[in-house]
Amino acid sequence: MMLGSDVSALTTTAANAASAGLSVVVPVYNEAAGLAALHQRISDLARTLRQRYRLACEVVYVDDGSTDATLSIAQGLAADGLDIQVVSLSRNFGKEAALMAGLDHARRGAVLFMDGDGQHPPALVEQLVGHWIDDGYDVVYTAKAHRDNEPFLRRLAVRGFYALINWGARQKIPEDAGDFRLLSPRAAAALRQLPERNRFFKGLASWIGFRQIRVDYEPAPRAHGATTFNATRLLGLSIEGLTSFSVAPLRFASLLGVVLAGGAFLFGLSILWEVFTTGKQVPGYPSLVVGLMTIGGVQLIMIGIVGEYIGKILSELKARPIYFVAEHREKRAVTEQAEGAEERTAAE
Repeated sequence: MMLGSDVSALTTTAANAASAGLSVVVPVYNEAAGLAALHQRISDLARTLRQRYRLACEVVYVDDGSTDATLSIAQGLAADGLDIQVVSLSRNFGKEAALMAGLDHARRGAVLFMDGDGQHPPALVEQLVGHWIDDGYDVVYTAKAHRDNEPFLRRLAVRGFYALINWGARQKIPEDAGDFRLLSPRAAAALRQLPERNRFFKGLASWIGFRQIRVDYEPAPRAHGATTFNATRLLGLSIEGLTSFSVAPLRFASLLGVVLAGGAFLFGLSILWEVFTTGKQVPGYPSLVVGLMTIGGVQLIMIGIVGEYIGKILSELKARPIYFVAEHREKRAVTEQAEGAEERTAAE
């Protein structure tokens, strides 16, 4: 019985990478204002990659339940130099589900993930592809070069999050790494085989291993609209990532319990020592109330942490689909060769 998976047959080299092709997965949510401009930049990028690497490309737009005209605009985009797939989900399932939907529908070998808000520069994709084809890396991920423009508390929270999630982990998640990354055909195949439904994409993409390299970049400002990731959603995403990919909160709860139990034991010894040496008994009401409140609060926190993991177990046992596709449309690329053939046919 084989408990692992052999994806060595999908290994790509500079010689056969062109035959694998590249799928660009773009999850979009209410990005109607800037989608046409983004698509034009991706089309220009596809032409560049075809000229340099003879790499056939497609783009997979995953509409995650948008409430504006994002879906209609995506369906009206021209297949100029690359194939287009538009996958419309039945409702807003969240970015992790949209990324998985794009991965499932990608038909080329390598898969590149980028956001639809324009902050991930398509011009950087050529460098990512170069690391894959020329240098032989399987996972090329990007990370913010710095966070100097962010508030101090946010920077502190991000650093604390990565310190906690990597605490005791065998495979570390790179700090500040984003979803903007390229997976080789065998890395993409490995990621598809992971069965869990509570997915933390950054962690899973790191967990699969293979040769990985980091590329620092400066995110561009949003050209249109405003981000939907407020402090509450970011906190929820952090909790989701911690409980889906790490047991660090459980270890922290156990460690806190040991510390409190040790403190209570030492406090009890100090009371006994005072009674034996002075004969005086401590009244104890304030310390008793404070102790009970502290222990009660810690117990509630621990119950909450355990409850998060039990909720994850329940979700996995239910085995509900991660997403539902309401609409799926495709367009084949109109290349310069095809246009020339049409013109010759018309002339004849």
